[in-house]
Amino acid sequence: MPKWNPTNVCSYHLQEAGATPVQELSYALATALAVLDTVKASGEVPEEDFGKVVGRVSFFVNAGMRFITEICKMRAFVELWEDITRERYAVKEAKNRMFRYGVQVNSLGLTEPQPENNVYRILIEALAVTLSKNARARAVQLPAWNEALGLPRPWDQQWSLRMQQILAYETDLLDYGDIFDGSAEIQRKVDQLKAQAKDELATIERMGGAIAAIDYMKRRLVESNSARLRQIETGDMVVVGVNRWTETEPSPLTAGEGAIMVVDPAVEAEQVERLKAWRAARNAKAVEKALADLESAAKEGRNIMESSIACAKSGVTTGEWGTTLRRVFGEYRAPTGVAQAAPERTGTGLDGVRAAVDAASAKLGRRIKFLVGKPGLDGHSNGAEQIAVRARDVGMEVVYEGIRLTPTQIVRAAVDESVHVVGLSILSGSHLPLVGEVMDRMRKEGLTDVPVVVGGIIPPEDAAKLKAFGVAAVYTPKDFQLNDIMADIVRLVEGQEKAA
Repeated sequence: MPKWNPTNVCSYHLQEAGATPVQELSYALATALAVLDTVKASGEVPEEDFGKVVGRVSFFVNAGMRFITEICKMRAFVELWEDITRERYAVKEAKNRMFRYGVQVNSLGLTEPQPENNVYRILIEALAVTLSKNARARAVQLPAWNEALGLPRPWDQQWSLRMQQILAYETDLLDYGDIFDGSAEIQRKVDQLKAQAKDELATIERMGGAIAAIDYMKRRLVESNSARLRQIETGDMVVVGVNRWTETEPSPLTAGEGAIMVVDPAVEAEQVERLKAWRAARNAKAVEKALADLESAAKEGRNIMESSIACAKSGVTTGEWGTTLRRVFGEYRAPTGVAQAAPERTGTGLDGVRAAVDAASAKLGRRIKFLVGKPGLDGHSNGAEQIAVRARDVGMEVVYEGIRLTPTQIVRAAVDESVHVVGLSILSGSHLPLVGEVMDRMRKEGLTDVPVVVGGIIPPEDAAKLKAFGVAAVYTPKDFQLNDIMADIVRLVEGQEKAA
């Protein structure tokens, strides 16, 4: 498969987690080094072919609103990768030293208030990864303008696609060489980013590389995102329509029924039936043998690629493939970075909320205990992490075990930990069934006196349904003042104490 890229290093999620440009550069490159060093040490690739392996590594990056910085970041990526592949891996062919990347521009900065402004944000971010020819993306993926409101409709997706097509086919962007070559200001910023990224890479190398430094990198990301949110809360970072120029005329784009795509519940049932039909039609014995061979390869420490391809050809589902490997290797639980993140001692108006937490805790006879849960397959942990960090910083005892928990696990933790309040963070669009199941299970466990709050990308009509389930409060991206959320939680706990 000569055109297949076996490894894609994704730094997109790093910026979504609050990474600075230096962190995105260094953490992505450290990850690539960890992969290539492991392959090289394995001895499975002849020395003369290793350059081809390097040439098949690609990257998936992010681009934010700091337009000039993002251009310079991508130019720094190109130059650093050239240096690494030539000096560390002695790659001789220039094409195998190319920094090849695709991009999805930033979703973290899309706003719920005045969402029409997101069109400009998306365009500016797209220009950051296309204007510089020598650091231009090979593929561009743009979010829809209304993703902070809910699932985008086909028309919303088409709008983003047309933006790319106009940029590529109506402008003269592709007719010229790199328009930034020779710019002293651009090169100064590129050199600064490279120097800082090299310093951070050296720190990670001293720890033993990216794998050994996972806890460190995760902690630093949580801290960076906390700093970003503090700047938005205080107004030091201006977000138009959110913390400045918030007055607005009603938007015709978000009015009326059908403004957000709603998935028909029948779609899930149809997919389940298709999966059953697929399993019924395949050769059961071939599937059984393929999975047995996969398990043997995993247990014996052999390369599982050959047996995985055999699984695919025999009709094994990804779920069956993953379950087999979990049986051998177990399931990895990533660090959350919450407990390790440096606490906020002063600023952002913490004193008033801390006093309220202290007073309520004194009445309870113990610290307010707050369970933050991430149910379902949603891997976007950033909001939950920041809620957990702020709750810790205002004096609550926090229980947070990371992403992809089942409703059963969350409710079990609520019982075992004797929590006062449960917070659920869901950004996958599956808030209604997941929250509904959590509420049902809490009632069965007798936790009717434990308030539940929910945060995520939740349309107003769904928020009303969640409250009908018994949810005490619903928060969406417009609710960026975390101290206000903490104060609400204190009031909910106090309300339950009075009712008791």
